[in-house]
Amino acid sequence: MFRFSGGRFGSTPPVTKNLIIINVVMLLGSMLLAQVFRVNMNALLGMFYFQSPLFGPWQIVTHMFMHGGFGHIFFNMYALWIFGKTLESVWGSKRFLIYYLATGLGAAFFHQLVNYIQFAPDIASLKAAYSVDIINKALLNEILQPGNQFYAIGRELIRPTVGASGAVYGVLLAFGMLFPNTPLYIMFIPIPIKAKWLVIGFGLLELYLGITQSGGSIAHFAHLGGMIFGFILIRYWNKYTRNFY
Repeated sequence: MFRFSGGRFGSTPPVTKNLIIINVVMLLGSMLLAQVFRVNMNALLGMFYFQSPLFGPWQIVTHMFMHGGFGHIFFNMYALWIFGKTLESVWGSKRFLIYYLATGLGAAFFHQLVNYIQFAPDIASLKAAYSVDIINKALLNEILQPGNQFYAIGRELIRPTVGASGAVYGVLLAFGMLFPNTPLYIMFIPIPIKAKWLVIGFGLLELYLGITQSGGSIAHFAHLGGMIFGFILIRYWNKYTRNFY
């Protein structure tokens, strides 16, 4: 968890506040629908791999507002509140919203691209071995069992990606670029760390975890994608916008 060594930045500006509210409402609403009507909203609004029969184009946007539970949403929204309110106060609400959505979409694109590179050969083999109808039925009913040569890719095709983490990592990257020497405290670490080193550390950690496929089902390359697209957008704005920062 993060906190500044300095004072408060004032009240939470509207975009940051409303993004947090929307995410919390979506989580509570999805939990209510699951309990009362047995409806899995993550299966509808979470983002599936684009070659999955469960994929829908709207999921590229909606997955950013879905979460897997209270722990997942707490850390994302806490980081958004800590860093987002500062960026919005500096940039203004319109630019911050554009940045947030752009990094979230960039994270989704990067995640899909990495999955394509990783799974395209397996999907080609799967399609060569089975008809599309059989594949869809097998995936939707989770018929592919452990031991089947296509089990791993089958699991990927029916597992949705949810969360605002890609956009939040983009927000963290922006804070590190605009306020590189701001001291930050992380829970259980007694000394402050400058924002620029924290951002670099998180980026390298996500790259390592993504390459080694550590960390379970966490979409590490989506986190990296949010940071990469954030870096590109900030550099573009800094080059073509007068007095950007």
